[in-house]
Amino acid sequence: MIENSIQHACNISEAGRLAALHRYNVLDTAPEESFDRITRVAKSALQMPIVLVSLVDADRQWFKSRQGLDTIETPRDVSFCTHTIKRNEPMMIKDALKDERFRHSPLVTDEPNIRFYLGIPLTSPDGYNIGALCAIDRKPRDLLSVEIELLRDLARLVVDELELRQIAITDSLTGAQTRRSFELDVEKEMDRSRRYNRPASLIVLDLDHFKRVNDANGHAAGDAVLQAVVSRCKASLRSNDVLGRLGGEEFAILLPETDLEQALQVAEKLRVRTSEAPIQFGNRNIQVTASFGVTELDKHDAKVETPLDRADAALYGAKNDGRDRVSHLMAGRPVSQVA
Repeated sequence: MIENSIQHACNISEAGRLAALHRYNVLDTAPEESFDRITRVAKSALQMPIVLVSLVDADRQWFKSRQGLDTIETPRDVSFCTHTIKRNEPMMIKDALKDERFRHSPLVTDEPNIRFYLGIPLTSPDGYNIGALCAIDRKPRDLLSVEIELLRDLARLVVDELELRQIAITDSLTGAQTRRSFELDVEKEMDRSRRYNRPASLIVLDLDHFKRVNDANGHAAGDAVLQAVVSRCKASLRSNDVLGRLGGEEFAILLPETDLEQALQVAEKLRVRTSEAPIQFGNRNIQVTASFGVTELDKHDAKVETPLDRADAALYGAKNDGRDRVSHLMAGRPVSQVA
């Protein structure tokens, strides 16, 4: 019974840790100078051949920044950083060949031939260790406490950069992604969809007559309406769906692994969810509706603007047909009313 309780607690903790990691939306993104600057400083100050910002996902460790190593990820089960994130203090291995946990690891017996390792947990503000800043040498070493403290300070800077990056990709009012961040996710999904021949769809939605809401109730009420609509949408979406704010009262949703028919069902569900109950603001009840445009990503879409423009055209078809409805547009075909 006690063992089962411990295992249950560990599973919950790992689920929370992975959720904290994925909230940063940083996995598989391009190198960024703000992180590379930190690893360069650590490499120079500690005279280490390899320094990495390692983020530990469910089954791999992925390197957001790397100095002295070409590999971009390794399996989690052989990684040193998997052990580091289980602690709340630095983990130093002076000679991996003398450590029973690592002496037979392929990272020790083969490239990159790790002998010395120092890892500092990267701890999110809510207390989860999402990865490590690690310094590696191919020969046994030891470090002074002041050197360990230096790497600890740099690890704090890595987390600070992740937090700043999160602010940059999140709309401060609604919590949806910013337009640029959303477009980057669409680009990645377009590549994945083409590579594996998998479906994905886009929904663009716009609140009907939103100016009237602001004029009648004030901009504070309008802000509350936007927040409530985003909250209602998020409650109906999957964890891997992406909701972005394109501007003003216009939003877009990326639906991976979703064909057009399924996307139309999602859009209709969101349409009903948006209008099903008034939004309370103070002592007022504000009724809102929204129009939706839907399209499926196409292998011939050369750039992210193409499917977004197509979904936007479908949206305007819904507005022209009376608003509070869902329309769709397939590549090369006219708008077709659905609701």
